[in-house]
Amino acid sequence: MRRVVTGHDENGRSVVVSDGPVPRSREFTSLPGWVSRLPWATDPGEQVSRTGEDPTPKVTSLLPAPGGTRFIVLTFPPDTAMADPEFDPVAFDREQRADSPGIAELIEPDGMHTTPTVDYGIVLQGEVILELDDGRCTRLSAGDVVIQNGTRHAWRNRSGRPVTMAFVLVGVADGADVADASGVAGAEHGDSEVASQCG
Repeated sequence: MRRVVTGHDENGRSVVVSDGPVPRSREFTSLPGWVSRLPWATDPGEQVSRTGEDPTPKVTSLLPAPGGTRFIVLTFPPDTAMADPEFDPVAFDREQRADSPGIAELIEPDGMHTTPTVDYGIVLQGEVILELDDGRCTRLSAGDVVIQNGTRHAWRNRSGRPVTMAFVLVGVADGADVADASGVAGAEHGDSEVASQCG
C-alpha cells in the first residue's frame, strides 16, 4: 500500500514530504493473509504538522485517547484460514498484542470487541459481514461505509477471498461507559450462540 504525506517547505509552500509504502505495516506469520497497517495517527490537541513528520513510530497504543485518532488499514483472510489445522490461535493472539496494543487486549475469544471510539470504516476491497449483538449481521461490499458508535461488534469474512478495510478511530470521552455497558450486554446474550448465527 502506498502512502503519500504532504507538508510545507522552508518557504511555507505545500509539498510532498514522503511517498512510499506504509512504514508501520505487518504481515502476520501466524495467520498468512492478515495484514495490519498504521498509516497515520494524531494525539489529543495536536496541531497540524508543518513538516509532515511520521508520528507512527512513537505510537504505543492503537486505541486513541479522547480527541486522538488512529488511521488503520486491515486485510482479513477468509475465516476458513482460522479453521486450518496448522493455525495456532495462541501465536496469533501473541502477534495481535505485539502489533495492535490497546485494541488486541479488548478482543474476546470469538472476535467480538468494543472500543471507546467512534470509528469511520470503509470497505476498500472484497466483502465482509458486520456482526453485532444477538447475531445481527450486515453484509458490506467495496465502497460501503460503517460508522461504529462504541458498539460491540466483530468482522466475519465468509466470502472465500481477502477483504481490506480502512478505519479512522476517534477517541471519545464517554467511550468507557459505552464499552462497559456493551460488554455486560454481550455476556448476557452468550457469545458462542451469537457467533453461530452469523454466516
